[in-house]
Amino acid sequence: MVDLKGCGTALVTPFKSSGEVDLDSCRDLVSWQIESGIRFLVPCGTTGESVTLAEKEYRQVIGTCVETVSGAVPVVAGAGTNNTDHAVELARLAEGEGADAILSVTPYYNKPTPEGLYHHFQKIADSVKIPVVLYNVPGRTSTNMLPETVFRLAAVDNIIGVKEASGNLAQIMDLLAGRPSGFRILSGDDQLALAVTCLGGEGLISVASNLIPSEMSRMIDLALKGQLQEAREIHYRYLSLMNLNFIESSPIPVKYALARMGRLEEVYRLPLYPMSDASKRKMDEELQKLELL
Repeated sequence: MVDLKGCGTALVTPFKSSGEVDLDSCRDLVSWQIESGIRFLVPCGTTGESVTLAEKEYRQVIGTCVETVSGAVPVVAGAGTNNTDHAVELARLAEGEGADAILSVTPYYNKPTPEGLYHHFQKIADSVKIPVVLYNVPGRTSTNMLPETVFRLAAVDNIIGVKEASGNLAQIMDLLAGRPSGFRILSGDDQLALAVTCLGGEGLISVASNLIPSEMSRMIDLALKGQLQEAREIHYRYLSLMNLNFIESSPIPVKYALARMGRLEEVYRLPLYPMSDASKRKMDEELQKLELL
């Protein structure tokens, strides 16, 4: 069974100026993440612009990540959409490419009921043998998966945890208080990750760790060990950067920052579009302040 603990990175998907997926930059990013001590990797999620990837590209990105990782850390592939049958197809593709687990987001736009959510995720979990991590991010999906639904799903054998990005600490504490033994609660918000870990969560799936993998991984590791003063120092040093990653729709800011750091080309797929000049100036100032350029 995959044991997810610590900081995992919600990987961006690099593109070439021609619009193709840049697999060489993908390999370089993955290698850098592993060298920097990241605990697991999450390709083809929201941060990876997954909804713009064709099936062949989706398989290529996951396969490249799995091949580059070579067993060093778990690969948790994004496999979620608002069509249950398509989500099942994605889960099976990810499993076929060697992913260790999948991350599946609540269906967006449809606004399913709690009963619909339960049967959606149950069907996905039943379709694969690898573990499933639920993903609750109501700010993007307009659907908030309540703790009661999560607890029902936790009884499904291969549903092992939830990436919780509601931003609601009261809801997160309810999850932590009522979850069954071994069920993982992972923060989906960089800004709240230290708080969630201190409350008993197991870690974080991070956007900021695309830029600062060593620092974000160390912050969570320290928190898990109870070394909170050092963890707080890292949190507050990089808090502005965490916030700036959402100054415009993610992953626009983090990909801009990675481009400025020389890690990839600044290429997005519509409907995502480059940041405004004002936002770029703010990001540049913070990157320079943190000596990341």
